[in-house]
Amino acid sequence: MVYAVVRAGGRQEKVEVGTIVTMDRIKADKDGIVELAAVLLVDGDKITTDSKSLADVKVTAEVLNDLRGPKIVIQKFKNKTGYKKRQGHRQELTRVQITGIA
Repeated sequence: MVYAVVRAGGRQEKVEVGTIVTMDRIKADKDGIVELAAVLLVDGDKITTDSKSLADVKVTAEVLNDLRGPKIVIQKFKNKTGYKKRQGHRQELTRVQITGIA
């Protein structure tokens, strides 16, 4: 059983080959392939956490589609001053499928 923990847009995700991950928007090359940085690699009983060894590890993913997350409403209110502020936000996301861990 081989899996890796990768850095995915400010978060870390545990991935195996075939896993579909939704992460912050990233740019892919013209073929739709993205390379993710590994933080940890588990290959059976062998666990790799050394940064020099992880520099050789390549986790590749194929971009499936770009999408937007749910709308988040931010409201600020201060009592007795008449201050009200309302703001919305939708995060830009990318859905990728892991194609290889080498």
